[in-house]
Amino acid sequence: MTNPTDADAIQQALAARFGETMAVDSEIGGLETLRRMASRRVHRRYLDRRVEPALLRLLCACALSSPSKSDLQQGDIVIVADPAKRQAIFDLIPSMPWMKEAPVFLVFCGDGQRMPRISALRGKPFPNDHLDAFFNATVDGAIVMATFIAAAEAVGLGCCPISVVRNHCEVLRDVLALPGRVVPIAGLCVGWPMASGRLSPRLAIDARVHIDRYDDGVLEAQLEEYDRRRTAVEPSTRQRDADRWGEVPFYGWSEDKARQYAEPQRTDFGAFVRAQGFNLD
Repeated sequence: MTNPTDADAIQQALAARFGETMAVDSEIGGLETLRRMASRRVHRRYLDRRVEPALLRLLCACALSSPSKSDLQQGDIVIVADPAKRQAIFDLIPSMPWMKEAPVFLVFCGDGQRMPRISALRGKPFPNDHLDAFFNATVDGAIVMATFIAAAEAVGLGCCPISVVRNHCEVLRDVLALPGRVVPIAGLCVGWPMASGRLSPRLAIDARVHIDRYDDGVLEAQLEEYDRRRTAVEPSTRQRDADRWGEVPFYGWSEDKARQYAEPQRTDFGAFVRAQGFNLD
């Protein structure tokens, strides 16, 4: 039976997220799930409470039930349980102390080695050694991760993705014994939330949903609206790289992201992927 308050909660969450009041039919099914998705928050503080192995395995099973390109099943999960391995990873990223506090730390990977191995085992050629093989594996892994987050949040857990692990791919490969053609996509902190977390405003829906053709003709106006809306609830506490770019009177999301990506990031990632055996041609 649907709960009318779920429709109200969805409407409120999406208004806070996108700055738009959306019509939500209280009679449609699945509103409880939609409410969780619409109101999801990032969690970086966790209770000192264990996530039981049986629950973690259940969540992994649900995540691996996600869609997979051509049923190739190329998204894998590494549960980092060994304290020494966890510490070796956490030491790489001292700016994120919540990684150490999370009861569970996972690394999601794109696994491009399984299909060539299966082809060899079955005596078949593998002529698909090109960029699409890498793309398929990483997309599969990303879908698995997104599904895991949805499953974890459904049982009351909180999550925080950690993409910065890709800054240290070679160390991660060695610590986790990742074979050739397996690449890390992101880490994930998982635990019972200590607080409610924060709901991050997003760009207007029309900035990212296109009908019949891609159209960003009003991007500048959309950025202005979004910067103002987001700053009203999440004002920046500092201006990134002020020594280089100076201080500006209004510092919004777009200015921050432009400054962030004005610096080279992971310029060696392509070399790492190639060293792992992927052909990116």
